[in-house]
Amino acid sequence: MAGSTKDIDALIELMARLPGLGPRSARRAVLHLIRKRALLLTPLADLMTRVAATARECLNCGNIGTSDVCDICTDERRATGELCVVEDVADLWAMERSGVFKGRYHVLGGTLSALDGVGPEELRIPRLADRITTEAITEVILALNATIDGQTTAHYIADQLGGRVRLTSLAQGVPIGGELDYLDDGTISAAMRARKDL
Repeated sequence: MAGSTKDIDALIELMARLPGLGPRSARRAVLHLIRKRALLLTPLADLMTRVAATARECLNCGNIGTSDVCDICTDERRATGELCVVEDVADLWAMERSGVFKGRYHVLGGTLSALDGVGPEELRIPRLADRITTEAITEVILALNATIDGQTTAHYIADQLGGRVRLTSLAQGVPIGGELDYLDDGTISAAMRARKDL
């Protein structure tokens, strides 16, 4: 490309770093944005500038919002005594999209990982223990990913909080619409262990 497209090339390169976008997808997205400059590019640029200036982590739970304490934490209707523990904000947002949970959340910021040097202090586990007492939490739902690190983190939290609060975890197994032939062995094993009466 010619030198006059330096900024466009830089935009494509930055877009290609986003999850789910490679260089070709980023190039198509940037071309689309440029073609729809007034409708998409300018409003997107303005909004990104505003979000860059105002987005912050909730001091209480770790969610992302535009104030020091997020809307979920300040909503008195959500003070149910239930606290759903998730690995990251994307997991919290997925739970919110489902609409099945009406309590409050706690974002750990990752999982324990000896290989990566991530211990309890690097996560929000001490803050979780504090919230159990200060918010009169009666149940902690561990909604962590079914990975080795996720399960290790769940066991560690259970050891730390055992006896102080009811601990539950999400059921694991065959997804709705899933066919056994397409599932991995671990999922089938988890589904068999979590079987229930009909």
